[in-house]
Amino acid sequence: MNCKICNSKKWDRRFLDMAKLVSSWSKDPSTKVGAVITDDENRIISVGYNGFPREVIDNESRLNDRELKYQVIIHAEMNAIMFANKSLKGCTLYTYPFEPCSKCASVIIQSGIKRVVSYPNCKDRWESSFEISRKLFQESGVELSYAT
Repeated sequence: MNCKICNSKKWDRRFLDMAKLVSSWSKDPSTKVGAVITDDENRIISVGYNGFPREVIDNESRLNDRELKYQVIIHAEMNAIMFANKSLKGCTLYTYPFEPCSKCASVIIQSGIKRVVSYPNCKDRWESSFEISRKLFQESGVELSYAT
């Protein structure tokens, strides 16, 4: 195998491990998601996890109210994109524990990110959203890779 490919997979695993760590910062009791954005030289540009907006109370009762939580929570991918302090054109986004939803996919495409690395979906609940994401990525030329 080409050394450049081996090196790329090594970095992918490292940044997916970092996305897993970042996901642990989320207070969401059911699904903790983490995201890491890097540039083409493997420098970290931004990180994000799913959570409520700044200054919004994220107590247990709100976090356990799924209907309210889904209306308020900011996804890890969007947090990472919003907190980046530079252009994301050509960057790579790493997500844990699964690929981005369709709403995040649209924002990812719009931000200029060209590659997404994640784990394949293992939850039927979100499969229809992930299927839309895959189509959007394919149509827009964003590469979607899965960890091996």
